[in-house]
Amino acid sequence: MSAVSERVRRRGEALVRTRTSVITPVLVVYLALAVLLVAGSVLVGVQGGVLLDHGGILNILTRGTVLGLVAIGQTLVIVTGSLDLSVAYLIGLCSLVASETMAGSPGMIVPGVLAALGVAAVVGLVNGLVITVLKANAFIATLGVALVLRGYLEHNYTGPAGSVPRAFQHIGYDRIGPVPVAALLMLLLAAAAWWYLRRTRTGYHMYAVGGDVEVARLSGVRTGRTIVTAHVLCAVMAGLAGVFLAGRLGSGAPYVGADAGYDLESIAAVVLGGTALAGGRGGVAGTIGGVLILSTLDTIFDDLGLESFFKDVVRGVVLIAAVALYARSRTAGRSA
Repeated sequence: MSAVSERVRRRGEALVRTRTSVITPVLVVYLALAVLLVAGSVLVGVQGGVLLDHGGILNILTRGTVLGLVAIGQTLVIVTGSLDLSVAYLIGLCSLVASETMAGSPGMIVPGVLAALGVAAVVGLVNGLVITVLKANAFIATLGVALVLRGYLEHNYTGPAGSVPRAFQHIGYDRIGPVPVAALLMLLLAAAAWWYLRRTRTGYHMYAVGGDVEVARLSGVRTGRTIVTAHVLCAVMAGLAGVFLAGRLGSGAPYVGADAGYDLESIAAVVLGGTALAGGRGGVAGTIGGVLILSTLDTIFDDLGLESFFKDVVRGVVLIAAVALYARSRTAGRSA
């Protein structure tokens, strides 16, 4: 390994490590999840329901599967100091590509999945190139791509299209006990993303770029390639979410991602998990905790029969409180 590569590796490792503290953002998010589960169980129990019965666990994990897939990819780009607002419409597009390619034929399942992921990778590549080559702000670049995708969907689709074979729908509904198989696959992908960020050179480079892109560039990191890679992987994860939703719905739906707000929801999950929006800090472990918090909140709200307005208010308060807590802890750590 060259001296430059060794310096980059050490810098990446330094950025990966959290500050020496007993309470880390990952611990905080899972403690918050435990408190939420207890409080939610009490509130639902008061109304005669049970939050963590077979159906409740199934609801939480099913809600968290799609959001988790998108949030894993969103973590990769946010760690590099970027973000992706195109994922919501990309989910709808990939669900359509998969279902129309399959056209109800079991023999077209693999081509359908590969076609959807290929389209997703191209969109991610476009996002990354617009940001790195044209030097566009990530917010504006991915928002622009999102508008292009929305325009395409609005012009070509008025509703669901395509057909997913019954054999493929098992991925959306099969479960082991109360645990959906798709949720287990999502967790496996989360573990793979964790390993990728924490144990590979490209993962170290992502943290380095998010920490200080200019320092990373001077250290020999190919910053443009790193950012493009993060956006391609993020888009592929959104593509997988679209394929999964096509399996659950039985067909493609153009606005299935936008209606659920997976763009902002995924960013919220990443931030709740302790990943800094400025980049350079955080990871997938915390993101999964953030996903579970949001999906648990939704399940509690449904069990309590609360209005959508109140749901959004509570989500906003939780997100603001989390950001304030992490900011306060970092300030305290620097002044210590």
